[in-house]
Amino acid sequence: MNKVFIIVEVPLIEEKYEVYIPIGKKIYKVSNILAKAVSELSGGHYPLKKDATIYSKITGKPYNINMTVKDSDIRNGAEIILI
Repeated sequence: MNKVFIIVEVPLIEEKYEVYIPIGKKIYKVSNILAKAVSELSGGHYPLKKDATIYSKITGKPYNINMTVKDSDIRNGAEIILI
């Protein structure tokens, strides 16, 4: 399996999205992909920005942008926050 199912919470627009992300990508690439997807899915209500950051909903800490998804604690069903 090369993707994991996650729930992305976006406080800025008070929405949640269920998505699959690739496990082999670095966190900074996944953050950019998610920001673009959320911007499109929200009809532009989420402003697209290059410095989007994802945080663990459990710990509240940001993910290391140089780590891959596989090497992080992101697993199927994980909830993350996109800011």
